[in-house]
Formats: sequence, C-alpha cells, structure tokens
Amino acid sequence: MIIDSHAHTVASPVGPTVGGALMGIWTVLEASGDYYGKPAGPPEDDILGGAERQIRLMDEVGTDIQLTSPRPFVTKNSHQPGRIVHYWTEINNDVIATQVAAHPDRLRGIGALPFVHGRPVSEVFEELHRLLELGFVGIVLNPDPAEGLGGSPLLHDEYWYPLYELMIEHDVPGLLHSSACYGRENYSEHFISEESLAINSIIRGRVFERYPDLKLIIPHGGGSIPYQIGRWLAHDVSMRQIDPGREPYQETLKRFWFDTCLYSEPSLQLLFDTVGTDRVLFGTERPGSGGPYDDLKPVLEKMTGIDDADRAAIFEQNARNVYSRLPADFSAGS
Repeated sequence: MIIDSHAHTVASPVGPTVGGALMGIWTVLEASGDYYGKPAGPPEDDILGGAERQIRLMDEVGTDIQLTSPRPFVTKNSHQPGRIVHYWTEINNDVIATQVAAHPDRLRGIGALPFVHGRPVSEVFEELHRLLELGFVGIVLNPDPAEGLGGSPLLHDEYWYPLYELMIEHDVPGLLHSSACYGRENYSEHFISEESLAINSIIRGRVFERYPDLKLIIPHGGGSIPYQIGRWLAHDVSMRQIDPGREPYQETLKRFWFDTCLYSEPSLQLLFDTVGTDRVLFGTERPGSGGPYDDLKPVLEKMTGIDDADRAAIFEQNARNVYSRLPADFSAGS
C-alpha cells in the first residue's frame, strides 16, 4: 500500500472550482472583515469535483491513500481582524471534511489551525477539538503565524507548550508547515527556512526532553538540516562541552519525522543516511510544486541504497506509526 502523507486539497483544482471559489470567499472576508460574519463555503458539487480530480491524480501514480491538508501558503495567519482567520480556517477544513466523507477509503484530513499572529495559542484549541470530532488524523502547525513579518515565538518558547500538551493528550501529530511570507523570501524559500529554524530551535530548547511523546513531521526532507549536518554537529560539540547532559544533536534529530517531498534521488539518499528510513514518511505534495518531479514512487523503487523493507516502511508503515487515527485495517477500497 502507498500512503502519501503530504498533500493539499484546497488548491488542487484551479480556476472556477474549489480553489477559485475559496479565493473568492477570502476576497470578501479580506474586504469586509468580520462585519458580515462567517460566509458559506463553496458549493458541494465543486468540493466533490475537486476530490474526484485529486483521486484521478492519485490513480495516475499508484497512490492508495492521501493525507490532505489546506494549501499552506493561503492560510492567512498574519491577517486581521483575527476572527476572519478563524472563519477562513474553518471553511478550508470543512472542504476537506466533505471530501473525506465522500471518499473515506482514499482520503484522510490533516486540519489547519487558526493561528493568529499576536494572539494566545489557546485560541486554536476549539478548532483542534472540532477536527478530532470530524475524524481528522493530524494538524498543520505553522511555526510562523507572522508570515515573515517578524515576532513569531520560536518553537522552544513556552508560548507553544499548551498546544504541545494538547497534542500529546490526544496523540495528534503535527505537520510542521509554514504559510505565506511577506518578507524577503517567497513562500517556497520560507518553507525551507522555517523547517530548518524549527528543528534547531526545538533541539536547542530541549523540547523533546520535556515532551518526549510529541510527534512532529518536518516536510520537504527537513528543510536544510540534513544537508548542512556537519555544521550543526560541529556546533553541538561546543554546546555539549558547556552542557554535558545534553543529548547529542543527531540523536535528537531522529526524534522528528520527515517526508520524501524532495524531488531529488541524491537528496533522498542523504536524508535516509542521516535520519534513517524508519523516520521518513512517503510524501509527494502531488499536485504540488514539483511539476514532473511529483511522482516519487518510481524514484524510491529504483534506489539501490535502500531495500524492500525500507520501502515498505516509507510507503506505509511509518505513516501508520505516526498517525494513530488511521484505522488498523484501513486500505484503499475498504
């Protein structure tokens, strides 16, 4: 079985279907603020048409199941007033819930949370509880609600602790994925920057010592970290001279989970060599930013640096280990 752990539903259809309808809703929200309250979502026919297109794309490459979330770069976390971020997040999650309900043998949801820059993290808890009631299997954790404008607390900051505690209480994994960026980077560059910063801030702050059961998935192969590992191992020598009780950097690195959304065989092999195939989930972001590189299954199948047991773990078992809400007998067509 092939479980694709990294996919985005909302923007999958382009033009006048789900993606276009949703952006029209956002335009009204942005212009009117919360004056008119929460608007209705897209028409159900458009939502279901988007799901059917997504499943056709899955079938083209042999994917059995996708774990799908809102498109991160349009989650709008830095916008004001904060209430419209809540409305927008709920509408996007409702689209996914409708698609999953129509195709429970092919799709499962990973929900966005309405992080609002400058507001307490506890304000996302209501939506997290609602996602669990709707059957979502995980959440998207945006480490930079300010979207490149500055001021977001690093992930070792106590600001995030109540969320970590709630995630552990309910065994909810977090896909660590930033959103748009209004600073010097475009959003793709921002993803890599925030993934790298998140890993190092959590390791530096010894977050896993406080929360050993916290499940965090770092997409896109862990940002830049596995590919700059020598720099961080050298830095770790100095850190452990100051604090001999600190866990070695590379051991803490293996407490994270990663995905294969890298589009490059040499990069994938380096990721496997650095963190182990037992910490990597199959993820393509298809349809995503990879264009002709979105189909990663044949890349993994032909790699000589991993064996069939490694491939079985990457394609299916690691996702099951992380996402405990996937039914044990969950399989395409069941």
